[in-house]
Order: sequence, then structure tokens, then C-alpha cells
Amino acid sequence: MITLTSSDFNLWLTSFLWPLARILALLAAAPMLGNAAIPVRVKVGLGVCLALIVSPALGPLPKVEPGSMEGLLILVQQIVIGLAMGFAMRIVFSAVEMAGEIAGLQMGLGFATFFSPRSDGSTLVVARFVGLLATLVFLAVNGHLLMLSVLTESFSVFPISTEPVSAAGWQTLAYWGGRIFEAGLGLALPVVTALLIVNLALGILTRAAPQLNIFAVGFPITLMVGMIALMLSLPHFTPVIEKLITEGMHTMLEIARAAAGRLPQPSP
Repeated sequence: MITLTSSDFNLWLTSFLWPLARILALLAAAPMLGNAAIPVRVKVGLGVCLALIVSPALGPLPKVEPGSMEGLLILVQQIVIGLAMGFAMRIVFSAVEMAGEIAGLQMGLGFATFFSPRSDGSTLVVARFVGLLATLVFLAVNGHLLMLSVLTESFSVFPISTEPVSAAGWQTLAYWGGRIFEAGLGLALPVVTALLIVNLALGILTRAAPQLNIFAVGFPITLMVGMIALMLSLPHFTPVIEKLITEGMHTMLEIARAAAGRLPQPSP
């Protein structure tokens, strides 16, 4: 006759609940899988399926009551780790959209905006366009599958335990956040450089012919040059976005490794 004790039930509950918390937190913060267009039931169902697959492969879990203070702290710890890893990958898309914002503002398309349900605000058309390009590249390189693979590997890098999260993990995330400005400016640099030359030429032309209506002539010229520069630079966006996605995957593991109190290994 099979008998179940409360300790057996708590062990089964914690072996499923704690991995599920980290998985759902990453799915909520990660790009693509955390999109508001995906129903919540689908996200929860995917998280439950992943937890059922991952939980049997986990090592020995701390023998802590799930409803105790230590159990709640472990639950919060898993949520924080999942959110940090998901946010590390979302930074890649933020960098690409920042490049679109800079290029759109320089082209004079600051008035052409779309409502973005992800950020609950407005975003420029150019930023939305390059964001869709980054999404297509992310799907083309199977980034969503690689992200789930990194999530699974994070349980061996930072196993579920009562150890507190190290501050080095937040430092790694902060350094990676600085890549938003570096990568965004790098992607928008061709468009910004072309428009800077056009604006300098228009300024010289205005000084040479003051009677010229620069507002009627300058806007179509900057818009046309910006579109041409963006069209010519789009083929070079793909390898840069792929590199950012690869760096984002390595950063996800480095965050988990640093949060566990280990030194992050350098990216290849």
C-alpha cells in the first residue's frame, strides 16, 4: 500500500513550484515569449510544461517548507533570477529600437508614432520597423529555443538553494544595460552621419541663398536621404543583431553565475 506523508508532498511541491517560478518570470520578461499578444494561458501552459521537463533533472533541493519564510525567500529568489535573465535578453531589442528612435528623429519622423502595447507608450515608426527586423532575426537563429536552453542550463549554474543572490549578478546586468547606448548608436551611425552631412550642406546653402525656404526644401531632402541611408544600412543590421543576441545569451548565463557568487566567464 502506498502512503504519502506531508514531507513527500512538500518535496514534490517544491521540486515543481520553485523551477516554475523562475521559468514563468523569464517568460514574462523575455522578448517574443513575453509579448503581450501571447495569451497568459499559453505562457502559463508553456511554463508548466517546461517545469515538468526540468524538475526531474534538478539536483537535491533544500528541505524547506514551501510555506515557511525560507521557502518564500527561495520563491522570490527564483522570480528575481528569472526576471534578470529575461531582462538581459530584452536589452538586445531595446538597443535595436533605440537605433530606430535615433534614426527616426534625425529623419524628421518624430510625429510618426505607433502605440506600443509592450511599453504602454508610443514608439516611432522606424523603431517599430527595426524592432520587427530584430524579431525576425531572433526567430531565424532560433533565439527562442536557445533562450530556453540557457534557462535550463541556469539551474546547474545557479541551483535552487537557500544561498542569497550575490550583488555581482546585478553588476553584470548593469554593465550589460550600458550596451543599449553603445549598440543603439552604432546601428544608427550610418543614418546619423548621412543626415549630418545633409544638414551641414543645407546650412551652407541657407547662408549662401537666404531667400531659400529651408523648411520647404530641407524636410523632403532629409527624409529622402534618411530613407536611402536606412535602406543601404539594413543588410548590415543582421550580423550586428545576431552578435547582440549571442552576447545576450552569454550574459544570461553570466548573470546566473555571478548571482551564485561565481566569477563570470569571459564570452568567446
